[in-house]
Amino acid sequence: MILASTSPYRRQLLERLGIPFEVLAPGTDETPLPGEAPDALVGRLAREKALAVARRHPQAIVIGSDQVAVQGGRVVGKPGTAARARDQLAAFSGKRVTFLSAVALQRLDDGFCFAATIDTEVHFRDLSDAEIQRYVRRDHPVDCAGGFRSETAGPALLRALKSSDPTAIIGLPLIAVAEGLRRAGLQVP
Repeated sequence: MILASTSPYRRQLLERLGIPFEVLAPGTDETPLPGEAPDALVGRLAREKALAVARRHPQAIVIGSDQVAVQGGRVVGKPGTAARARDQLAAFSGKRVTFLSAVALQRLDDGFCFAATIDTEVHFRDLSDAEIQRYVRRDHPVDCAGGFRSETAGPALLRALKSSDPTAIIGLPLIAVAEGLRRAGLQVP
């Protein structure tokens, strides 16, 4: 089994299942296609990441994943800088934001393919500039979609969170991954 990702968060999540795996960078271009809807974007990127690694390892089950935040119909990716993280969180203040987390499992030698996209609806509290600055300084969420990290202090920014998979917001929906692995013939747990 191979995780096609450079994300330390996805690696930590997949370790929870207790199945040995390798990690390889997929090296895929994550540029959205013209007019591509957010759910189509994350699904395509998850599949492309899995396929890029599966081509090099056709007998392995390869897991690809992608996540974006969507607010007001607009895709919000990773901020990359603290200033952009503050701007993203200020735009989310008092609003609902949907985080889309897609996963794809591929095994090329027998044509196995499984894919799922999980929506997580996040309701942000009204946030002051001081709260946003403290949060960004503490958690430094520059590598997380929407500038928000739920596995640390991020929940303090929220009024509510709704999802069918509590791990989806972190970036790898383990319920869907476990289902895909079972379909691929693995015993989970």
